Formats: sequence, C-alpha cells, structure tokens
Amino acid sequence: QVQLVESGGGLVQPGGSLRLSCAASGINFRIYAMGWYRQAPAKQRELVAAITSGGNTNYVNSVKGRFTISGDIAKNTVFLQMNSLKPEDTAVYYCAVRSSLLSQYDYWGQGTQVTVSS
Repeated sequence: QVQLVESGGGLVQPGGSLRLSCAASGINFRIYAMGWYRQAPAKQRELVAAITSGGNTNYVNSVKGRFTISGDIAKNTVFLQMNSLKPEDTAVYYCAVRSSLLSQYDYWGQGTQVTVSS
C-alpha cells in the first residue's frame, strides 16, 4: 500500500520560510514525478511545483523565485523550500506521486497546513 507522509508545515510570519518534506513508502514501481499541490479555502487545488525522475522542475508562476522543489525520486523523497512567504501562500499542501507520463498524479498524502500570518 502506497503511503505519502508530509511534514514541515506550520505558522510563519510574512517573509518567513518553511521547508516541507515528503516521504513515500510502499512504492513498487518507478516514479515518474513527485509534486506539491496546495488548496486554500474556497479555491481550487493547484500544482505548486513538480520534479521528474530526470530532474526537470516546474513551478506555478506565483511561486517562481521563492519556492524550490528538490528531492531524490529514486529514494521516494521530495522537499519544498518556501521562502519569502506571503499570506496568499496559506493553504493545505499535499505531496503527490505520478507513476507515469501517461497518468495523472495517482497517490496523495494527507496534507500539511501552512499558515502565513502576522
């Protein structure tokens, strides 16, 4: 059974930083990509950042230059370094695994709350 466990969320002041971690277990296939989604109240879930097994990364425009995704896909781990946080970054952040190029994100963590507030 595939399980993804996120950690590192919390409350931070505007301009501060947080680092999210995600570890996947029960993986018996080669992961194509891992990503971080977020969902704020009354808003649609959005893909914040993703990294492929080849090391390619992509970001939603609103976090470019502030967030950095990294990890070791072969070890089923991914991180999200979030700097210069803004109140609009407040959301539940979810780690997700994409098993192949032809699939959507198949597996999800339970989410970790990030709150940016003074």
